[in-house]
Amino acid sequence: MADEELEAIRRQRMAELQAKHGPDKAKAVENYLIQMARFGQLGGKITEAGLIEILEKVSQQTEKKTTVKFNRRRVMDSDDEDDD
Repeated sequence: MADEELEAIRRQRMAELQAKHGPDKAKAVENYLIQMARFGQLGGKITEAGLIEILEKVSQQTEKKTTVKFNRRRVMDSDDEDDD
């Protein structure tokens, strides 16, 4: 395959990933793949299963834990008073 065709396929897959999982996660996957390539850990073409595995790893690393804390205001409100 020509480099232009591979580049078009790569762009299409990244666009699909971004549409399904959001731009932040797509960028994280792209950075993960770049890092793998730099260290020689990328052995060639990435399969769909390989991409899913990478996406799961990135999801675990970027998982945001949401906590909700209620801060109830204490108002000087007396229920004992009768307003007639």
